[in-house]
Amino acid sequence: MKKTCLITAVILVSLMSTASYATAPPEGALSVLGNRIVNSDDVPVSFAGVSFFWSNDGWGGEQYYNAACLNWLVNDWHVEIVRAAMGVEDGGGYIGSPTNNKNRLKTIVDASIAKGIYVIIDWHSHHAEDYESQAISFFQEMATTYGGYDNVIYEIYNEPLSGCSWENDIKPYAEAVIGAIRAIDPDNLIVVGSPEWSQRVDLPAGNPITGYINIAYTIHFYPDMGHTSWLRSRASSAMSNGIALMVTEWGPQGISGARGDYSMDDLVGSEPSQPHRLGGKRQK
Repeated sequence: MKKTCLITAVILVSLMSTASYATAPPEGALSVLGNRIVNSDDVPVSFAGVSFFWSNDGWGGEQYYNAACLNWLVNDWHVEIVRAAMGVEDGGGYIGSPTNNKNRLKTIVDASIAKGIYVIIDWHSHHAEDYESQAISFFQEMATTYGGYDNVIYEIYNEPLSGCSWENDIKPYAEAVIGAIRAIDPDNLIVVGSPEWSQRVDLPAGNPITGYINIAYTIHFYPDMGHTSWLRSRASSAMSNGIALMVTEWGPQGISGARGDYSMDDLVGSEPSQPHRLGGKRQK
């Protein structure tokens, strides 16, 4: 009898801890409706936030993967979304140091859920198709752990490079990983990259992933690298063809190191009549 009571007490404490840990995000569960990402009331949404730097051991960004930093971003910058950019194949990344990188990412995910903001679990890779089995195992674990939280978004391929094929490399990889996620988590938003550092959104627009709900495609841009009106036109055309886009990374300074007076308007336009409005985050 005493053992039974003890077990019951432990279970109750566990359930109570889980309930107090989670804070629902303000817009509820996100989904894809036509070519828009919408909230739980089917209203199109966009969010302001930041992407953490690569999580890799020894790269410098790992020092910010803690709850104190996340809480400060919410309280001081009033971020609505963050992106935990877990490095994969590069030195110090998940392939060589899985425990360290996964724990850093989970720290940010847990803190985001506790604060009631959205969080992107980002497989931050340029060659994800070469690590499909590892990605499947990772996202199965993430879906099992976090699939019940509306806060969570899965970004399964950060930036495929220019030599990567949508039809032969990215789409088959994405379908395999999405299938693994959907076997566990049927509906949380999933975001997929495209060739040329997630700028060729025209390719998935012409050959989208089908058979699964709530699939969007990422677009990245840095105006100082020339990503302005031509990329805006490409994004607008892709959305007109029926796919939803999410800006998971942008910034006024790219790899050139130059800084300029840039904003999201360089991609989405500033006119109220602009037909497609994209939400996005600035790269940290």
